[in-house]
Amino acid sequence: MSNHDHHPHGHDDHGHAAPWKHDGVRVIPGHQLDPNTAQTPGMDRKAAINFARVGAQKLWAGTVTIHANAKTGAHHHGHLESVIYIVKGRARMRWGEQLEFTAEAGPGDFIYVPPYVPHQEINASPTEALECVLCRSDGEAVAVNLDIEPVEKPEQVLWVDPTHPKGGL
Repeated sequence: MSNHDHHPHGHDDHGHAAPWKHDGVRVIPGHQLDPNTAQTPGMDRKAAINFARVGAQKLWAGTVTIHANAKTGAHHHGHLESVIYIVKGRARMRWGEQLEFTAEAGPGDFIYVPPYVPHQEINASPTEALECVLCRSDGEAVAVNLDIEPVEKPEQVLWVDPTHPKGGL
């Protein structure tokens, strides 16, 4: 066990403050996010929480902005799971081997992207930026850009809460 496990009140055996002052909670100001992370054409990713910045071992978090009427290139994130939270704007997601499926999400909605799923984020608004918070299941940034010829008309998939399989309330 580490010293942290033995001293829940933040003091070592000599009554000194534990190293949590500098190795504990971190606040990353929104204006200090790091743009030096894996990028995909059409979007701007900025890291807030990762291994390099705070020593995160099991997650990556940051922001994503997609400009009005823009879309990303097709990509996947390797073995990582991703969660996207829509802050502002309207997201249209396409996914599949030929990006043959599509669904939309708006402010307050969460999107889950499983490992290795080819996908593309699209800003569904011609005038408003799409702003999102992104979290991934590892401290590394993985973005594998793909050369996919998308199908002409993707199939719309309605996202349904599994506890309400018929789409009821």
